[in-house]
Amino acid sequence: MYATLMITFREGLEAFLIAAISAAYLRQTGRAALLAPLRGGVAVAVFMSAALGVLLARIGSLTPATEGWLAAAAMVLVLGCTVHMLRHGKQMKGEIGKRLDSLSGKAGFGAGAAVFLFALLMVGREGVETATMLASLASQSGSGDMFVGGALGVACAGLMALAWTRYGRRVNLSRFFQVTAVFMVLFSVQLAIYAFHEFSEAGALPGLDNAWWHIATEPYGPEGVYGHWLTYGLLLVPAAFLLVGALKDRQSAARTLPIRSDAASASAPAVPASAR
Repeated sequence: MYATLMITFREGLEAFLIAAISAAYLRQTGRAALLAPLRGGVAVAVFMSAALGVLLARIGSLTPATEGWLAAAAMVLVLGCTVHMLRHGKQMKGEIGKRLDSLSGKAGFGAGAAVFLFALLMVGREGVETATMLASLASQSGSGDMFVGGALGVACAGLMALAWTRYGRRVNLSRFFQVTAVFMVLFSVQLAIYAFHEFSEAGALPGLDNAWWHIATEPYGPEGVYGHWLTYGLLLVPAAFLLVGALKDRQSAARTLPIRSDAASASAPAVPASAR
């Protein structure tokens, strides 16, 4: 459930931020009439992503080889989206504004259709990534746990995006993306092990003793001893990273406070001796 929550939280946050930033930009530039096609594109993207996730989960439960390919594809997507957000997360608002400027400059129906397709593709891309990642977990987790984790992740992402739109700079998105990047890297390791394990079960590893490797990697699978430790690491390592980051931020703020106090006292006018 925790892995499902984190995946939907991170990917859902990026999708919600795209929608929130786009809506705010359209309002600020006097293009509120384009909010309807924006919302329509987001709604269609969410529906199509959910349908794709259900389809992939059902397909992925057929054979070990299919589960292995889904896990491998999810691993590539996890690493790809992590690198993308670490590189471009800070420039997200500016990039979205530039794209909307070029699209909404069209007249009438063309502007609405362009904004609709923009939302469909931008949010749909995150949805496809999420669906593929969750499909790779379908055979490892119960449907009830996945539903609860997914619902909590989407709800938390929505609240985080709402906080961003209301409080702006107070939300430390940079810290969030750093912490979840740690989780995603660990999760990609788990996916790589799971993919290798499923490929060995299917006898799809050329030049290797698939039966031996299947038994050897059993403890590292989701239900194995070391697999459980890796699952605990998915929770504890990012939490430790977040704690260290928070302590560093507090120390940095404590250092700058005396400097500001000294600067304020130095700029204050001197009191004449006769006035004392």
